[in-house]
Amino acid sequence: IDESGTHLRPDAAHFDRMQVEVRLARVQAVDTGGHSLSLEGGDSLAYDRLLIATGSRPRRPPVPGSDLPQVVNCWTLADARKIAAYCEPGKRIVLMGAGFIGSIILEALASRGVQLTVVEAQDRMVPRMMGAVSGDLIRRWCETKGVRVLTSTQVEAIEPAGAGVNVRVTGGEGIEADLVIVAAGVQPNMEFLAGSGITTGDGILVDRYLRTDAKDVYAAGDVCEGLDFSTGTYSVHAIQPTATDHGRIAAGNMAGLTQAYGGSINMNVLDTLGLLSASFGQWMGVVGGDSAEVSDTERFRYLNLQFDDDVLVGATSLGLTDHVGVLRGLIQSRVRLGGWKAKLQRDPTRLMEAYLGSVQAVGHNAYVI
Repeated sequence: IDESGTHLRPDAAHFDRMQVEVRLARVQAVDTGGHSLSLEGGDSLAYDRLLIATGSRPRRPPVPGSDLPQVVNCWTLADARKIAAYCEPGKRIVLMGAGFIGSIILEALASRGVQLTVVEAQDRMVPRMMGAVSGDLIRRWCETKGVRVLTSTQVEAIEPAGAGVNVRVTGGEGIEADLVIVAAGVQPNMEFLAGSGITTGDGILVDRYLRTDAKDVYAAGDVCEGLDFSTGTYSVHAIQPTATDHGRIAAGNMAGLTQAYGGSINMNVLDTLGLLSASFGQWMGVVGGDSAEVSDTERFRYLNLQFDDDVLVGATSLGLTDHVGVLRGLIQSRVRLGGWKAKLQRDPTRLMEAYLGSVQAVGHNAYVI
């Protein structure tokens, strides 16, 4: 796509038609007692209700040399322009981080024909999405496509070297690079709330209605620490589906409806150089739970199911895409599998049968075998 593909709205008059006033300004402080915002430059805005949806920003690890001009994030359009200018066939690129976003960047870089080295501090790729077996299979797959992947490896320093840089990693190896791209996670934008009285933890703490503990103030998206569907605890889920759900629930409640949020579910679907992977819910399992696993490492196929009693609570899959929706449906419905749990433990690929049988059992009090 060209740059027009990055535009979220089709034309400049969009917000006018929606009767939305857009102010491009930075908030310096929130006065929750006075129901007002202080803006840079001295202006202020009063509010009846306030939604904080300030998102997040990329983390920069405390690595010496990370402020060099050859080191960039992939976050803004300006970042993308700079990366695209470097990404010609044969250019040497180091990517710091092989998480979800890092793996998306990896695919784009590899398609440009660069000499790509990926450095990941954890012992596998996408460690917050995949276990040891599936994460290692993704690494092997990338290596078959010409990408060098270093796991259990940290960048210790980035040093100037001619027109490029030398990336020094664990063990003392130096990797020459024309560009270093950092994909090391994100952190919420909430520093401006200091002194506001709004409670924060890893993000802005909200209840099931997306309300903060300040009257008439709501929060949503990457900045928000909300309910986790799987655990019942509160955490930041910096993914697009959660932001969409948060926005819908918060807007409805701000407009006078009463909508409780069911909680965010850990959900990732990733295409890495043609190898599709997915994870849902408590894919790492629960204490005292059971699991089922099937793998064909030569064909890069893998499926892992995690159970709490006879309820499917998490799953990871690799190279198996037929029933990804069924996985999510079983987890989010919390339907009891009954006898289907044992069948899935013997053959985890019978997901569609288990889904239909369990759902019909709920409705008709009988399992379809």
